[in-house]
Amino acid sequence: MAGGGNAIRGSRVGAGPMGEAERGEAAPRQAVTYFCTNEHRSVITFSVEANVPDSWDCPKCGLPAGLDSENAPPPPKIEPYKTHLAYVKERRSDKEAEVILDEAIQLLRSRRKSGEIIF
Repeated sequence: MAGGGNAIRGSRVGAGPMGEAERGEAAPRQAVTYFCTNEHRSVITFSVEANVPDSWDCPKCGLPAGLDSENAPPPPKIEPYKTHLAYVKERRSDKEAEVILDEAIQLLRSRRKSGEIIF
């Protein structure tokens, strides 16, 4: 026997979550409004006892949102992808790089002269 429809098996009409009378009263809450640079307004609900953060990611655009509607936090600065060479150049000057390269070349030449196998 195949049944059609989209009812959940074993459920009945009127079955639903328990009411507040059966669960007890909900904890006291506070609604906090955050504003982002795209003028989105997000209302987030926190417990009264919770520490409310100064910023929150906007659920609509992902930019940081703040509590002040007039001074929303600026969007984060997006830095371009850096290669390994770019990171090395940040740590070493051109002169230091030349010294290291010369040492490596001398080491390779000395190994070739001695007949050592280089992989």
